[in-house]
Amino acid sequence: MGVDGDAALKMVGIIKAFPGVLANNNIELEIKAGEVHGLLGENGAGKTTLMNILYGLLQPDSGTIFIKGREVKITSPKVAVELGIGMVHQHFMLVENLTALENAVLGMPMEHPPILDLEPGRVRFREIAQSYQLEVDPSTQVWQLPVGNQQWLEILKQLFRNASILILDEPTSVLAPSQAGQLFETIRRLAGEGRAVIFITHKLEEIQAVTDRVTVLRDGHVVGTLPTQEATPAKLAQMMVGRPVSLDRRERPPCAYSRKVLQVENLVCNSDRGVVALNHLSLDVYAGEIVGIAGVDGNGQRELAEAIAGLRKPISGTIQTNGIPVTEVVRDTTLLGYIPEDRRKTGLVLDFSVAENLVIKSFAKRTYTQRGILRFRQMHKDAETLIQEFNIKTPGPAVLARHLSGGNQQRVVLARELSAGPAMILASQPTRGLDLGAVEAVHMTLLRERERGAAVLFISTELSEVMALSDRIVVLYRGRAMGVLEGDQADVRQVGELMLGHRREAVPAGGGANG
Repeated sequence: MGVDGDAALKMVGIIKAFPGVLANNNIELEIKAGEVHGLLGENGAGKTTLMNILYGLLQPDSGTIFIKGREVKITSPKVAVELGIGMVHQHFMLVENLTALENAVLGMPMEHPPILDLEPGRVRFREIAQSYQLEVDPSTQVWQLPVGNQQWLEILKQLFRNASILILDEPTSVLAPSQAGQLFETIRRLAGEGRAVIFITHKLEEIQAVTDRVTVLRDGHVVGTLPTQEATPAKLAQMMVGRPVSLDRRERPPCAYSRKVLQVENLVCNSDRGVVALNHLSLDVYAGEIVGIAGVDGNGQRELAEAIAGLRKPISGTIQTNGIPVTEVVRDTTLLGYIPEDRRKTGLVLDFSVAENLVIKSFAKRTYTQRGILRFRQMHKDAETLIQEFNIKTPGPAVLARHLSGGNQQRVVLARELSAGPAMILASQPTRGLDLGAVEAVHMTLLRERERGAAVLFISTELSEVMALSDRIVVLYRGRAMGVLEGDQADVRQVGELMLGHRREAVPAGGGANG
């Protein structure tokens, strides 16, 4: 790749290795001024490492970076910012107890040191916010801002610093569809002003909606770069995974709605901050159906999952599985299988082996314990059976869980929670952070459980997969069920309106959901 002075950014021959892993293998990437450039790849493909090198968080083992044709050494994020590079991380980098304005000016030189005069910054903040229609109150503390406004604030921070190269890492993960549309308009305007935008996402439809070109990474190297108009979802998926992948809605026999498994009635729960997170929520899940919970993140999904799993005490209301109260359900692995939203913190003990994680809920049974002594040989024997059944890629059952990839860690959780054939499966964000191949595997597993007759409550902020998997869709907004839709009839516009709080009358299909 030659060095073109008209390019906003060129990364040439970038190599970065970690012990046992070649994360970036001679990567070459060119971003033009005024374009939105999509960056695709599965987990472990090298996207994050490459962007961390560009933002100065990591140093390459070899390779060269050019900004507007000039070779540069980006030794820290401070140098990156001085070169006009701004990065909006997937997980917000905001100080929650500071105001929006204080977050925007944090780290910038003061106009009249040592006096901190925020008024010039306040004026500029309002001008930028109004100009780009990113309505954020500069005086509001971050923790009081809705998650969507926190995303706008992250972008405002970069505009405040006059970023000419903007990296957006999974920017729509906390946005409703209409908010994502507004974000896309903002991105197109930024590109129209001559900025270069790198748009990282795993949603193929977003690549088509907003980018001009797309580069696909796989196993640390560039598979190819092509104009977006030539990039079909099927072609991109093939480039990412190396084989055809389908996440579309699959045909399935209708649910008979003959036996109610989960019954939630008038549930009221507080969040960790003591604010009402679930407000008189009622819903049912029947045997042989998948009920999807949709909504912008932070509207009661976590509290609902934790209440059903017995991890959060409700203020009022009832939860029953097969007519049994939640306090008794959590002790019985044949009643409830719980796939938590954070496999690393809640789903696994990372410093335990795969075998130990697989029996952690049943180690006290006589099968694995004799006279108070663990029977490791039996644990490993049963673990090997589950490793094969759930296609867990690991050298053996004695390997520590922390050494597995995210997809294989999730398979360990699935194997442990589903192997007992529970009547009720609670899957909270089960595909978060997984690549396309692993997402497809989770979807197929949940559909097989539905076919077995299990009742599945599927919670996800990924609207496309909620619509692909669900027989019925319940949309949460501020802890209330705004309505229920038939999964095969719902469309993005309908669900998006509900996600923003526009109520629709519930139309139960054999069961109800209301609030």
